[in-house]
Amino acid sequence: MNLKEPVLVDARGHRCPVPTLRLRRTLASVAPGQTIRLLADDPLARIDVPHFAAQNGCRILYASFQGDWMTFEVVKDEA
Repeated sequence: MNLKEPVLVDARGHRCPVPTLRLRRTLASVAPGQTIRLLADDPLARIDVPHFAAQNGCRILYASFQGDWMTFEVVKDEA
């Protein structure tokens, strides 16, 4: 896996808790330092993803809100 390219998780069209569950599953499968790009259109993701990151060994590097959907760049913390 190339650590320079983010792993894409497209959770658009899914409601809570699916976006954070997909993020959790992806975090479990990548190496520390890997970046994940999560796409979501569930309004609760604005709250859920930052809360999830704070509790689960990852950091949000970037969050962007474009109309009805959002992008989060999340990095798995080093072990």
